[in-house]
Amino acid sequence: MSALTELTELTAAEAIARIRARELDAGELFEAYRGRAAADDLNAYTWVADAAPDPLPAPETPLAGLPLAVKDLFCTIGVPSQAGSKILEGYRPPYTATVVANLLEAGSTLLGKTNQDEFAMGSSNENSAFGPVLNPWDRRRVPGGSSGGSAAAVAAGLAPWAIGTDTGGSIRQPAALCGIVGLKPTYGACSRYGMIAFASSLDQAGPLTRDVTDAALLLSRMVGHDPRDSTSIAMPEPITLPTATDLRGIRLGVPEELLGGADDGAGIEPGVRASFEQALKLAEGLGATVDTCRLPHAPHALSAYYLIAPAEASANLARFDGVRYGLRVGGESDLLTMYGRTRGEGFGAEVKRRIMLGTYALSSGYYDAYYGTALKVRTKIAEDFKAVFAEFDFVVTPTSPWTAFELGAKTDDPLAMYLNDFCTVPMPLAGIPAISIPSGLSDGLPVGFQLAGPAFSENRMLNAAYALERVIGFDAAAARAAG
Repeated sequence: MSALTELTELTAAEAIARIRARELDAGELFEAYRGRAAADDLNAYTWVADAAPDPLPAPETPLAGLPLAVKDLFCTIGVPSQAGSKILEGYRPPYTATVVANLLEAGSTLLGKTNQDEFAMGSSNENSAFGPVLNPWDRRRVPGGSSGGSAAAVAAGLAPWAIGTDTGGSIRQPAALCGIVGLKPTYGACSRYGMIAFASSLDQAGPLTRDVTDAALLLSRMVGHDPRDSTSIAMPEPITLPTATDLRGIRLGVPEELLGGADDGAGIEPGVRASFEQALKLAEGLGATVDTCRLPHAPHALSAYYLIAPAEASANLARFDGVRYGLRVGGESDLLTMYGRTRGEGFGAEVKRRIMLGTYALSSGYYDAYYGTALKVRTKIAEDFKAVFAEFDFVVTPTSPWTAFELGAKTDDPLAMYLNDFCTVPMPLAGIPAISIPSGLSDGLPVGFQLAGPAFSENRMLNAAYALERVIGFDAAAARAAG
């Protein structure tokens, strides 16, 4: 094993400990990752830093100068922030998103910006204006989306950790398909200021990491109230590093409605189901109790989500008109023609599809029938979770109904693509946190195990995930080498 490979196989927590002990130089680590990111053959990055910042953060800072990969829709001052869209190609904002600023102030260093589905609309990372991201486990397959660039970069050792956003599963699903950890915090735990908006009542930033400890460490520096985001909320307690070694006293609920069946089109792949059931047995071995629970409105979550999110997107994306920033096409023509040509050439097919769907759902005569009804379903889903959490500590499911599929396999069938989010969509509708951890392999591809808890239960959820992670013992590097 080369010294470079050894450096980039350290977890973030291990690297920080070595930097603080003066056994590792932060600049050397940055250059190791920068070289790998610059040679990226997965199309995971849209921009890579030319050099480490000068001066580097002190080793004593909380994150000790550790490099950070940032999803393309976080604004970063002077650095391309394009949300995976041609309409923002080359855009360099005059300010930095709060979450990114928090991490830089804690001593992180910006390594690069990662590729994504355009405006975070997608489950495969095939909707990016800058081309699809490839899955490091099999380059013929998708990495998941929309935070696929961040997930692929971490899984392939092109970054020690990364941040993404989760609107309907866009952190957890790519984490599952790439064999890493992905966490969606409670809605409001992380500021949305400086995140290029998709659906404002659902969008939430979160970490993508190699293990649960790194997820807790990164999240601890992301959260916090921000007066520039009226929906942000102070956490009731600091995020701490997990230490649990068992699950005694933990009650896990398995919702029948999210395990899917052949009749609803969302059946769980046999290999995914087997990995999930094995993880449940390991949880019982650690002292957890496992029983079925009911989320009666969960089967309607996908339909509600794909009305609410496009409706909010149609309003948020109205700001991209060719007037203030970004692409302008036909500036010499009349205003309405310029609007149409700019959006026609600047937005991709999936974004156009969702804008049209959302505009229709909000239109006069249809608002109550579609958007209004979807909001009522959202309320029912939140009530279902509240009832379940009166009896159980966490709800557990497979993260994705299936493993990474081949590039192009679902691009012509939007419904088949949307079904990738079947198990992840209910949680953001309820505003609750959820985490995906690797539970093993199915036909040589990673499978994710999802835990979801009540609002602001991140510390308890991280502890449960940590205990389960230890007993599962998933070793991504060894598994890929063996494959």
